[in-house]
Amino acid sequence: MRTKQHKIIFTILIIYTALILYFLFFGVGRPGAAISIHEYRFNLIPNIIYLDIPAISDLKYFRFFTFGNFAGFIPFGILIPMLYRCNFFRFISLFLLSILIIETVQMLTFLGSFDINDVIVNSLGAAVGFCAYKIGFRFKGIRKELVVTAMSVVILSIGVMVFSELLNKSFTKIEGPIMALNELDSNRNVQMDKYLQSFEIDHEKIEPKINLYGSEGDGVEVFTYSFDGKDIVLSLNYGIPDNASDYDGMIIISVDGKEVETHSNKGSSESYMDEVNELTITIKGNVKLWDVTFKEMKYWWN
Repeated sequence: MRTKQHKIIFTILIIYTALILYFLFFGVGRPGAAISIHEYRFNLIPNIIYLDIPAISDLKYFRFFTFGNFAGFIPFGILIPMLYRCNFFRFISLFLLSILIIETVQMLTFLGSFDINDVIVNSLGAAVGFCAYKIGFRFKGIRKELVVTAMSVVILSIGVMVFSELLNKSFTKIEGPIMALNELDSNRNVQMDKYLQSFEIDHEKIEPKINLYGSEGDGVEVFTYSFDGKDIVLSLNYGIPDNASDYDGMIIISVDGKEVETHSNKGSSESYMDEVNELTITIKGNVKLWDVTFKEMKYWWN
């Protein structure tokens, strides 16, 4: 009886492994996509891993790869220890070695990429399966073993997802409150328009609400602000008034002496800038710059 059960589990493991390997190397149009790939793709630095349960829209548009990479490897954590006695360290070590080989082969054959995030997610799935097996198969009776194992899989998976979400939030910067740029000290005495006078651009009335910067004619105005290495999101509006003597002007945004943006004519911009020590805004000609704000990006625990 035991031998028969062993053969059934072994057969299930072989079939399931074949299906996973097929998906990893031939699923979602991998062979066709590989034709246009001529360089190795890899990611060796772990980053944010979202392990949310996919919504209906995610299933409809096949946006569930991360969760699938997690859930798809849970059965290995159950089936393998059912066949071979092994402790967690030995199991996860051999599993990691196998996944690393598979990821490497995917990269070398251009049928995928070597992604350390996939290795982590796959291993988490296998670890959940192994722990669920160890919990469930302490009970007597096949039915009770399977029910407890299934419940353990669900509970442990939710625990891993919650931990993943907390970890992601702890290492993901969020936007702080909106602040006016002129609230910072500049390296020069900025003459702000006290009444923020309105003007027209393309026959549209513009009424600045926060601040107003500008120059006229051939003039050049330079404003420099210190951010002490902060990550910020800079927002601004710009344009050349209709009554300007010369319809010519430019705004240059520089970070630590390096030009990162130029603007002219009319428009608005919102840009993420990381590790800003010194922000310089150079205004040339008749262009106006108004309602310039920034939001500091920081961790929630800051």
